[in-house]
Amino acid sequence: MRNIVTISLPKQLDEQIEKEVKTGKFASKSEFIRSLIRLWQEEKLFRELKQGRKEVEAGLGKEFKSMEELE
Repeated sequence: MRNIVTISLPKQLDEQIEKEVKTGKFASKSEFIRSLIRLWQEEKLFRELKQGRKEVEAGLGKEFKSMEELE
């Protein structure tokens, strides 16, 4: 199921997106925006994993002995 979201962009950004769509790399402006959101999600996950690794290395991690402890 898809939701329709309307966004307002400055003309310059809209023109840049249109230019990228015309290169054929993206099927539409929507696909371009979805691609940016996916990149943002990946970057966010990377930062969270990096922070988690630092916490484990600093001895701040928690060891779980069973799946029930995750709840």
